[in-house]
Amino acid sequence: MQDDLTLQAYSYELPEENIAQFPTDKRDHSRLMVVNRTSAHIDHVQFSQIRRYIKPADMLVVNDTKVFPARLTGTKKSGGKVEVFLLHYPVELQSDSSLNAACSYTAEALIRSSRRPQPGSEIIISSFCSCFVVEDRGRGTWLITLSLLGGSSLDQLFFDHGAVPLPPYIKRAHGSTPEDKSRYQTVYADQPGAVAAPTAGLHFTEKLLRQLREDGVTIGPITLHVGYGTFAPVQAENIAEHVIHQEYIDIPQQTSEQISAIKKNGGRIWAVGTTTVRALEYAALQNNQLCRFSGWCDLYITPGYRFKIVDNLITNFHLPRSSLLFLVAALCGREKLLDCYLEAIKQGYRFYSYGDAMAITS
Repeated sequence: MQDDLTLQAYSYELPEENIAQFPTDKRDHSRLMVVNRTSAHIDHVQFSQIRRYIKPADMLVVNDTKVFPARLTGTKKSGGKVEVFLLHYPVELQSDSSLNAACSYTAEALIRSSRRPQPGSEIIISSFCSCFVVEDRGRGTWLITLSLLGGSSLDQLFFDHGAVPLPPYIKRAHGSTPEDKSRYQTVYADQPGAVAAPTAGLHFTEKLLRQLREDGVTIGPITLHVGYGTFAPVQAENIAEHVIHQEYIDIPQQTSEQISAIKKNGGRIWAVGTTTVRALEYAALQNNQLCRFSGWCDLYITPGYRFKIVDNLITNFHLPRSSLLFLVAALCGREKLLDCYLEAIKQGYRFYSYGDAMAITS
């Protein structure tokens, strides 16, 4: 058990060619490693075949957060280029309600510039939007305001000028593409607010979800807005000392009631992604049972954690020494998980956000 809390115990070597740089041609044509955590039996199938493993009495819980194009490029008055990476969806400030009045929004952001930003400086994003630097928030983050001319909107700003903030391990000569705006997004994305996709959900198609419903499977949404902290490296050698980031979650009443009914009737709860796991387990901890909940989640799951809601997990293959890897190890065991990763590498599975998936079943 002591080894389970050592950072180095979660290391593995991944060849560069196993890191997916683009999605598969079709979402559900990615590969799926199905691992029974009791018997250790492994199946290798196409993701579209996941219906074989989800029973009619089970429930699939998905994260319906929506990635917004958080990466904006602008210019200083001197003409120098600046990149503004919004760390969360902008919050509207009180403004004049008249039709043509300017609207202002506030957000925290990372700013990439040739020189350190100065409070009060202006960054011109477009003909209808300026970004003003308000104050240094430390650790490279800045408080900014976005000022939009009357008649314009955030949707217009993001559509015309925003780029999808792809993870740092996706390395392309020309950055994100128009295709990423749709493919780095689940088909059920509904609540704008994430700067990274809940990637386990990228494999589902509308057809596959419809087929699961026709099979009798219950499908319900929760929301966890994935933040930039999901990419933060773990520095502590004893992983128990790591402090995890906070993310906003919302558990609808209907979803919580459906989960309670499924578990009461002996069905299993399938969490689509580690974000869904954290949201469900955190909400259940607040009242010793799962019920309607909205608030900030900072649940950090490592081996030894006793799961209260989640039975099975669908997830992608994660970075070594990451908090996401610790969570998956808590469900199926560290040694078993790393054996599966070595097998996946040998079998040519694609890793990380645009990569293949694994299902951990009971």
